[in-house]
Amino acid sequence: MEPVKEAILPGLPDDLALRCLAKLSHGYDGVLEAVSKRWRDLIRSSEYANYKANQGWLGDWLFVVTERSNQWVAYDRTADIWHPLPKIPTEYDGLQHFGMSCVCVGKRLLVIGGSYAPRDTAYPRQPPMITNDVLQFDPFRKQWTRLTSMQTPRSHFACCVMSGKVYVAGGRNTAQPRGLALAEVYDPISDRWEELPPMLNPQMDCLGISYKGKFHVLSDQIGLAEQTPSEIFDPSNETWCTVDDIWPFSRAMQFAVQVMGNDQVYTVVDWGESLIKARDPVRGEWITVGAVPPVVLPDHFRELEAFGYGFAALRNELYVLGGKVLKWEEVGAGRFDVVKLAGVRACDPSRRPLNWRDIRPMCRPAGGSVLGCTSLEEETLLDEEK
Repeated sequence: MEPVKEAILPGLPDDLALRCLAKLSHGYDGVLEAVSKRWRDLIRSSEYANYKANQGWLGDWLFVVTERSNQWVAYDRTADIWHPLPKIPTEYDGLQHFGMSCVCVGKRLLVIGGSYAPRDTAYPRQPPMITNDVLQFDPFRKQWTRLTSMQTPRSHFACCVMSGKVYVAGGRNTAQPRGLALAEVYDPISDRWEELPPMLNPQMDCLGISYKGKFHVLSDQIGLAEQTPSEIFDPSNETWCTVDDIWPFSRAMQFAVQVMGNDQVYTVVDWGESLIKARDPVRGEWITVGAVPPVVLPDHFRELEAFGYGFAALRNELYVLGGKVLKWEEVGAGRFDVVKLAGVRACDPSRRPLNWRDIRPMCRPAGGSVLGCTSLEEETLLDEEK
């Protein structure tokens, strides 16, 4: 007699059972695989990955990479689970990757450009290797692939997503260490980069945001005596303009901006304490909505201010991830120890006062200063209607 094929879910047709399992977030895959060999084989199959990809059932995610390792980790908000991603296939093993940009577009994570340098500061001085590589992580198939490279190698540059395309501008490389004016745009559908008109002024160590349908390039020089004005690109007529804007950035500590629904902008200002500020979309004024709470270590006598943490937005919440603190050790003449953090806190910035909550800490190998972080949101029916 031929063996009877085991049903995925007893009492349900396999196509309906597949739909039920695929609706679950990826963060539950490990639990599902432990149920039975049939489920394990299904969850690991290309059929299952393709089905979820075609339906767009992904869930909401945070992707983070820290100084402790070049290995990215991901947080599944629905399942409240962190897990490490596969290691990026690269020829720069053993080197620290920094100054890259990371964005999510088309339900994929893109890691773009950046510099590679030795981790060990005692290593003989070696100039960083600046790249134009573009790497993509597919969360459905759980694998990295290499995409078409940028036309210009660059590090510490502005980057954002608008209308399904990736815009980059500025930064620096070995040929232009004082800043680049060059800009380009990537179409993930055609896997092609196209040159854009150059900016009016070179920009380095800059940040990009999509705000009211335009690409804003913000320099960390803003707020200093010799400030560089913001550059704004309008994709409708492919022109740049400059604007003398006041963004309350702290150059020394944090340089991060998040744009949430309805073009609400939040940033972190570090002058003695970490303040969360929101921008009035009409007047352009900044108001303080609260502060990032200090860190409490179980074996230390006082609260500590963190630095080097990540700042991300997912759905209606702001997240503060990782970072470091200086812990005073009264040993001998006394000294400071650097403690690398893996903790994560979140709050809804629309509710005042801010009510921060601790969520599950990042998994190993993550911890310490955050070199890159971004979020990916699954489209809802409301999103599709918009």
